[in-house]
Amino acid sequence: MFNRKQLFRRVAIVGVGFMGASLGLAIKKNGLAKEVVGIGRQETSLKEAKNIGAIDESFLDIKKGLHGSDLIVLATPIQAILDTLEFLGKEHQRGCIITDLGSTKTVIVDRAEKVLHHSALFVGSHPLIGSEKKGPTYADATLYENASCIMTPTDKTNRLAKEKIKHFWAQLGARVKMMTPQEHDEALSFISHLPHLTAFALMKAIPDPFLEYATQGLRDTTRIAASDPQIWSDIALSNHKNILKSIDETVKILSTIRKAIVSRDGQSLEEILKSAKIKRESIEGQHGNA
Repeated sequence: MFNRKQLFRRVAIVGVGFMGASLGLAIKKNGLAKEVVGIGRQETSLKEAKNIGAIDESFLDIKKGLHGSDLIVLATPIQAILDTLEFLGKEHQRGCIITDLGSTKTVIVDRAEKVLHHSALFVGSHPLIGSEKKGPTYADATLYENASCIMTPTDKTNRLAKEKIKHFWAQLGARVKMMTPQEHDEALSFISHLPHLTAFALMKAIPDPFLEYATQGLRDTTRIAASDPQIWSDIALSNHKNILKSIDETVKILSTIRKAIVSRDGQSLEEILKSAKIKRESIEGQHGNA
């Protein structure tokens, strides 16, 4: 349906941090756009993104940056995505496709469908990749290759826009899956949001004097606790109902483990740990580290 090269004339990436800059590099590597521009609030990040070749031009003024774009990618924290959608609605942005990289989808898709002009073709996306690292310095042109990317179209989503964005992610090397925004948010609350919040909680619980003895196991388990607190605060609040359920389920399991330890019930404890080990082994070889 679409030619491999130059799916878009001008792609505007709003937010050129790690994810946005990596996307710019990937688009250029695969020749999917004639021009890639970056829009942001910090001149240093924009300059860095341009220096590494992730974008051709940079803009602090969002209106100027969006001008003439036929694809807009929102690659900022959740609240900033929502704010940008409001701006796009007031500006009556028309005739272009808009997608995002947000880790929660229901609030974003709802806002997009509420405020955007009907000719602004929004398609929700979430590539299941990421890093605790921050900024264009760590950008990687191969980041999206072999990653799962969940798209969250609704019955209001333009069919051609959906197909074009699906093709876009596929050309970047991602494996595309379709889910409703609600299904996405329930799944992500367990497979991504809960692990991050648990890693933060674990680090918070450890007394400071013990940190100098940190084992490799602790480092591996809590690597994602080095992630951006603002981003994860946004995610937690925007998907709060699902996340509270996932936290409650974890507390329930921890309570069962605690009970087995208190009662010196080695058999029950071993059964809990064994079932968890089997689950962990089942995900080996699968991709996705959002």
